[in-house]
Amino acid sequence: MKIAIDGMGGDHAPQKIVEGVNEALKDFTNIEIQLFGRKEELEKYIIQNDRLEIIHCEEVITGEDDPVRSVRRKKDSSMTRMLEAVSEGKVDACISAGNTGAYMSGGLFKVGRIEGVLRPALATILPTVDGKGFLMLDLGANADAKPENLFQYAVMGNIYAQKIQGIARPRIGLLNIGTEENKGNELTKAVYGMLKQGDFNFVGNVEARDLLEGVADVVVTDGFTGNMVLKSIEGTAGTLIKMLKDVFMASTKTKLGALLVKNELKGLKNKLDYSEHGGALLFGLQAPVVKAHGSSDARAIYNTIRQAAMMVENDIVNVMKQAILESQKENE
Repeated sequence: MKIAIDGMGGDHAPQKIVEGVNEALKDFTNIEIQLFGRKEELEKYIIQNDRLEIIHCEEVITGEDDPVRSVRRKKDSSMTRMLEAVSEGKVDACISAGNTGAYMSGGLFKVGRIEGVLRPALATILPTVDGKGFLMLDLGANADAKPENLFQYAVMGNIYAQKIQGIARPRIGLLNIGTEENKGNELTKAVYGMLKQGDFNFVGNVEARDLLEGVADVVVTDGFTGNMVLKSIEGTAGTLIKMLKDVFMASTKTKLGALLVKNELKGLKNKLDYSEHGGALLFGLQAPVVKAHGSSDARAIYNTIRQAAMMVENDIVNVMKQAILESQKENE
């Protein structure tokens, strides 16, 4: 399988991107990688490999660029050229840690939606106390949503949880302000009824405070709410680690204690780091389009490549196409 990667996107590009690519090529012998970017900058960090090809691009889409205009105007940018390679069928999937808005709009315009998908959704695996994690969508692709959108998110999330996470009957939860059936606004009340009749294991409404306890395997919500929850979890995790570090560095006694639990603290940090599961996925497009975190290090890029490869290997897009088609027939 061939995976395209934006070598110039992200806070630590191109070094950490290339380092992640080097590690992935070493461990995953069934993939080929096309690395897009400025050749002279990428080559500084590359370990030569027959399964790696550099596609030289002069331009770079930065975090300050306008999301829609940059994809259209910067035609020789690493991100734009990479998305075109996907749309032309030259590669099977693509990854970028660059400008999120540009990547999402570029994916929509150049790769295109699966027929029948009303709106794509941004999804990622978030941590749980048992380490298994849960899939949440939408995380910001669409600030506004209709009941039909959330129903499709559940269909696509259910397939991902089955095929990639290996969960036979994923528990689908609807994010709400209470667990009772009659709770919520007009959107959640309308979606509840649709999900209840859907062909999956719907467990009802779930509250934000229970998400990290693993109350559901897939949680659906609108992009406005999902993005706020994502950033709240990310911020809380970062603050918690900082507070623990401050406590352990407070005195000689606590520093000795830190040495004794060093491995356990590292394990906790990794458990709270959702990049350990890979990147965010733009569900509903004609090919796997994966968004790595802007601050991704080599390990995060490695995990994102592994995730994209699994999506290609399990033919996720075609399975989703079939599921969307079947759900439409059932609702006619």
